[in-house]
Amino acid sequence: MEIVVASGKGGVGKSTITGSLISLLSKDYRIASIDADAEAPNLHLIFNVREWEKVEEFSAAKSAKINDNCINCGLCDNACIYKAIYEKDGRRWIKEYLCEGCAACKMVCPVDAIDIFDTISGWLKIGKTKYGPLVSAELDVGKPNSGKLVTEEKKIAREWVKNGEAEHIIIDAAAGIGCQVISSLSGANLALLIAEPTPSSLSDLKRIYSLANHFGIESKLIINKDGINPDFRGIEDFAKENDLEIIARIPYDSSVPKSLSSMMPLVEFSPDSPASKEIKNIAKIVVGWL
Repeated sequence: MEIVVASGKGGVGKSTITGSLISLLSKDYRIASIDADAEAPNLHLIFNVREWEKVEEFSAAKSAKINDNCINCGLCDNACIYKAIYEKDGRRWIKEYLCEGCAACKMVCPVDAIDIFDTISGWLKIGKTKYGPLVSAELDVGKPNSGKLVTEEKKIAREWVKNGEAEHIIIDAAAGIGCQVISSLSGANLALLIAEPTPSSLSDLKRIYSLANHFGIESKLIINKDGINPDFRGIEDFAKENDLEIIARIPYDSSVPKSLSSMMPLVEFSPDSPASKEIKNIAKIVVGWL
């Protein structure tokens, strides 16, 4: 099984729930964990990973560089829609953090003064935890291709399943519905959607549900921080209208931020807290799917 925990919105408790589910399920199953938020990875913090066993550079982007052939004609200025080219000391230069490597400047250059080269997009990080193997990723500042990074993470985790190091994969997806989330959902068996009872969370729930539905991935709903907005029924109404099963309602729990600061899954930090008890019920449901 590949299970994706997604939200469409940040700050709803997705990583907290994912970390605790992995902690519980790893007692009886070999679980491969993926932190698929390459722009802001944090699952390793919950698992208290302080050192990585392996860190690999990932190159999926390109950039341009102006060489000594430059005659300062300025044609590249007009071709660059990213405004990455500037003039200094009588020649043109490129701001690499703005360059997308599209090579439009190279195409218009009359003297072959522009070179296109591969550049590092980010890093793949592999670690061992007491819950099983973890693969995480970190996107370099301002770089594209976060979706490709997540795809590479999934290749690694699927190889663990293939060679027997893991039986199932649980993916902590990024917020939103961008490239990272699309890559996270690709090929998954099930999406656990996390929402909180607020209008903004409802708006994002609609988007992530639509995305999962587009790819034909079955979804289940978990309402986190249940009770913080008792007069708001938008999440329940949306679930009923779309036949989206609500499998759990996790109450607001002050133990959550304390568990995060302690770098421990919630169910270990405070096993008898209200949220932990509900997450344990979710784990029992998940076991029925494995």
